Amino acid sequence: MDSENNYIVQALGLGKQVASPEGTLIILDAINLAIKKGESLAIIGISGSGKSTLLGLLAGLDRPTTGKVILNGTDLNQLDEDGRALIRNQVVGFVFQSFHLLPNLTALENTALPLELAGAEQADAMAMQKLQAVGLAERIHHYPNQLSGGEQQRVAIARAFAGNPQILFADEPTGNLDHKTAQRIIDLLFDLNKENSTTLIMVTHDHAIADHCDRQVVMAGGQLTENL
Repeated sequence: MDSENNYIVQALGLGKQVASPEGTLIILDAINLAIKKGESLAIIGISGSGKSTLLGLLAGLDRPTTGKVILNGTDLNQLDEDGRALIRNQVVGFVFQSFHLLPNLTALENTALPLELAGAEQADAMAMQKLQAVGLAERIHHYPNQLSGGEQQRVAIARAFAGNPQILFADEPTGNLDHKTAQRIIDLLFDLNKENSTTLIMVTHDHAIADHCDRQVVMAGGQLTENL
């Protein structure tokens, strides 16, 4: 039996409800999930099944209605927003479907920004190293509108890995890319994840991408089942 110390993320009785004109809407219902250090996990399911809501709760971006999340040994319910933000800055990286790059910053500046906010002394050098790792050494001074979709997502991946996070959360990271570009991005994401010994938690509706992960769980009707 695994010790709890082997788990870097745990959801215990996690629930999320929101008010709607029709009454209370249950988005997540009594979710229990434990993710080991270094594991890659795919959360799959149809649109609207609660995948992104679950990811946001696991990452401390939102608060659950019931239950709790233990992230890297810390009960997120015990923290205020500033405390959760500090935990995220210390141990978490994010890759989103829509890149979330700042349009007025270059690739290098976008990658270095979270490092600078965290007080890193060698922010530009660290950012440059990650941009080289994703094959963008020649594009560091380009702005997002001068980059292709695949290149923008590579910048986003470099930014996510720049702070050497223990956990990487990815929400439909290839959703805005064509199939060929998406495959290159997924290969890059998993290669970097392996090199950095990061725990990867990915939301996707693409079963071919999910098959890259060590384990898959399925969201349906706000509940979670193991995909065996």
